[in-house]
Amino acid sequence: MHVRFLGISTVNDGSPTLYATDRNTYLVQGWKIDGRGRTHVEIPYPLLSFLEPGTCFSTRLEDTGKGTFVLVGVPVDDPEVLAPLAVPDHEQCVEVPMGVELRPDNPDIVGVGVGTTGQSASAAIVGRRG
Repeated sequence: MHVRFLGISTVNDGSPTLYATDRNTYLVQGWKIDGRGRTHVEIPYPLLSFLEPGTCFSTRLEDTGKGTFVLVGVPVDDPEVLAPLAVPDHEQCVEVPMGVELRPDNPDIVGVGVGTTGQSASAAIVGRRG
């Protein structure tokens, strides 16, 4: 898997980061969540502003009510992928599908990812054309 840096949302001792992959997915580096396993990460709202234009996370986002979302993905364990990312001990990486934004109220937004079905309403937070 090859990754491309999209953006980081850092405050104090946090470094949640978003990457696009060559597999039409996103690699999301977020905070570990006690008791939720390796498939869940917590990310700040502003990280979503770095999504590719016309795309969205094709996974359910759980709003924590404190300025963050919890999302579920496939744990990333490949040492060759993780080594250049320098992921701190309090964070982990998951891979999530890249969905295409489908909005009847804005035909000017064009997706570049793969199609999705069954998106939750919260997954409709998307990247936009500038």
